[in-house]
Amino acid sequence: MNIVVCVKQIPDPADPGELDPNTKTLKRDVKLILDESDSYGVEMALQLVDTAGGGEVTLVSMAPNNEVGGIRTALAMGAAKAVLVSDEALVGTDALGTAKVLAKAIERAGDADLVVTATESSDGYTGTVPEQVAELLGLPSITFAKSIEVDGATVKVQRQTEAGYDDVEAPTPAVISVTAGVVEPRYPSFKGIMAAKSKPVDEVTVADLGLDADAVGWAGARQEITEIATAEAREAGTIIEDEGEGYAQIVDFLADLKVI
Repeated sequence: MNIVVCVKQIPDPADPGELDPNTKTLKRDVKLILDESDSYGVEMALQLVDTAGGGEVTLVSMAPNNEVGGIRTALAMGAAKAVLVSDEALVGTDALGTAKVLAKAIERAGDADLVVTATESSDGYTGTVPEQVAELLGLPSITFAKSIEVDGATVKVQRQTEAGYDDVEAPTPAVISVTAGVVEPRYPSFKGIMAAKSKPVDEVTVADLGLDADAVGWAGARQEITEIATAEAREAGTIIEDEGEGYAQIVDFLADLKVI
């Protein structure tokens, strides 16, 4: 079984950098790491390949400055190889432009039985890219997967809902987005880390994918960020000291908020 996993490399949430006041986008000229959301997809794919008894996991990523730090982490987990798209023309690319790039990179990676993604990235939170990729590839899409089973030419998914989960089936190949937290991503071993250094990473540009530069970047973006603002600082809460009648103060507080 061959599986392609889309992974995003993002600024470390512990030190995310800053927004560019001119473009109103996140500055990405910093060290990038594997998005934690994508580690679940990588783990899910590795488990599926193990269950199938053969095959490999290929990573697809889009990042500036030929950044491979996050990719190497996923390779150390057990993925076999990667395709990295890095090009100055990608600066300012929106969700649809990203999907166009990923779809072409997935095709370049070769025939896949499944394409696995996260539900959404930790720095963008659009949650639209997996479905856009599926549409561009002409493949069925199943979202919010909490478990995946491949039975012949059919993929069976437990799709997480607010009330539990739905059993959903689709023919393969298909695009499946995985819910964070449904598996425990393996920790890269020292052997895996060393092996990852020699695993192939196919570094390509927009032109290599056969895409017009006007289809991505600022030129191809169909969304515009009009304003950014600093989040308001949290105000100190109300401290209630209970000397036997604290409950009454809580009731009054909730009544003022019209909660009760």
